[in-house]
Amino acid sequence: DLKPLFDTILEYIPAPEADVDAPFQMLVSSIDYNEFVGRIGIGRIERGTVRQNQEVIVCDYHDPSIKKKEKVVALYEFTGLGRSPIQQASAGEIVAFSGISDITIGRTLCDLETVEPLPFVKISDPTIEMTFSVNDSPFAGREGKYVTSRNLRDRLQRELLKDVSLHVTEMGTDAFNVAGRGEMHLSILIETMRREGFELSVGRPEVILKKDENGKTLEPIEHLYVDCDEVFMGVVTDKINQRKGRMLNCTNNGTGRVRLEFSVPSRGLIGYRDEFLTDTKGTGIMNSYLEGYEEWRGDFPTRYSGSIVADRPGNAVAYALFNLEPRGTLFVEPGDPVYEGMIVGEHNRDNDIDVNATKEKKLTNLRAAGKDENVILTPVKKMTLEHALHFVREDELVEVTPLSLRLRKVELSAQKRYQMAG
Repeated sequence: DLKPLFDTILEYIPAPEADVDAPFQMLVSSIDYNEFVGRIGIGRIERGTVRQNQEVIVCDYHDPSIKKKEKVVALYEFTGLGRSPIQQASAGEIVAFSGISDITIGRTLCDLETVEPLPFVKISDPTIEMTFSVNDSPFAGREGKYVTSRNLRDRLQRELLKDVSLHVTEMGTDAFNVAGRGEMHLSILIETMRREGFELSVGRPEVILKKDENGKTLEPIEHLYVDCDEVFMGVVTDKINQRKGRMLNCTNNGTGRVRLEFSVPSRGLIGYRDEFLTDTKGTGIMNSYLEGYEEWRGDFPTRYSGSIVADRPGNAVAYALFNLEPRGTLFVEPGDPVYEGMIVGEHNRDNDIDVNATKEKKLTNLRAAGKDENVILTPVKKMTLEHALHFVREDELVEVTPLSLRLRKVELSAQKRYQMAG
C-alpha cells in the first residue's frame, strides 16, 4: 500500500509554518457555486483562525477601494471528493466558505482590526472569443435535452458564477459571444455542456485584438515551449514559422530530444495541437502561456482546402461516397444522416463544392461477372472537437450535440450560397 510513502512525507517534509494566534487572513484562490448556498470561496488560511458566522473584512490587493464587512455564514473542510461542514479552521488549512455573494478569486478575507490584503497574480483578460448560438439545423432536438436560447443563457450565466476568466455578451436573442483564456478553455466548456445534454452551434475561434495609443493593431502573443525528438525538430519549426512564430531558444541535451522555445501569435496555435501530435507521432510535448500583446504580425493561411457540402437531405450511400473519394477526405460513413448545407468532407482544392451524398446506383437489366463488386471505402476522418473548431471557416459552424459533432454552413441553402457568392 502507500503507507511507506505517507510515512516518508511526514518524516522529511516540514509542516506548514503558520501563526494560529495572529489576526485572521486568507486569500481566495478558487470559487465554486451551489444552488442552495450560492457562491463558495475556496482558499488556504495564511494566519489566524476563522469561525462559523464570524464577521470579516473583504479587500483586494490591486483595488484599495474594495473594503467591506461581510459574514462567513458556513465553513467546510474537504473530505475526499466531498465537503463537510465545520465550526472553525486554523492557519494552514484549505477550507471552503459560503455567505459572501460576490466573492471572487484574488480577494482577501481579513480580521476586522487588521486589514492587510495579500498579493496575487492578476487574472489576465480573455484572448479568444467564439459565438455560441442555438442549434437551428434540420437535426435540432433529436439528440439533446436542452436546445433553446433560454437553456443556453441560463447555463452560461451559471458558468460565470464559478469561472471568473469567462466573459459572456448577448448578441441578439439566439447568440452569445463567449470570450475565454484560450481555445482549450472554451473547448472544455463546450465538451462539458454537450455531456450535460446541451445542443448548440459554435463558430470559429477568433483572437481578441487591441489598439495601442498610436492606433496600431495589437494581438495576443504566446510563449511556446516544445519538447520533441530531434528528428521532428525540422517539421515543428517549419509549421511554427508558417504561423508567424519566432524561435527564441533551442537546447539539445544530447539525449536525442530537443527543447524549443517560440514566440507565436495566439491565433497560430488554434487547432495546432492535433497537428503537432501527428507531426511528432504522439511523442511531442507542448505548453504555452500568454506573454502579452505585440503588433499584428500579418496574415497567414489557416486552411488551404475547401469543403465538400451535401446539397440535399437523406442518408449517405456507399456508392455516392466511393465516387466522391477522389475529390478529398470524407467525414461521413454509409448510412449517416446528412442534410442540405452539411459539410461531408474536405475538398482537395481551395473552393467549396456541392455534392449529392445520397445518390444510389441505378438498376439495369445487365448482369455480368465483376459488374457489382462490393464498394471498398477508405476509413473516414473522425473529427475531434478541437480539430473541428480549427477546421471551420468564417461562413461555417460546428454543430455540437451529446452524440455527434457535425460541420455545416451558416447558410444551409445551396442556392442562396451561390447567389451570395455571385
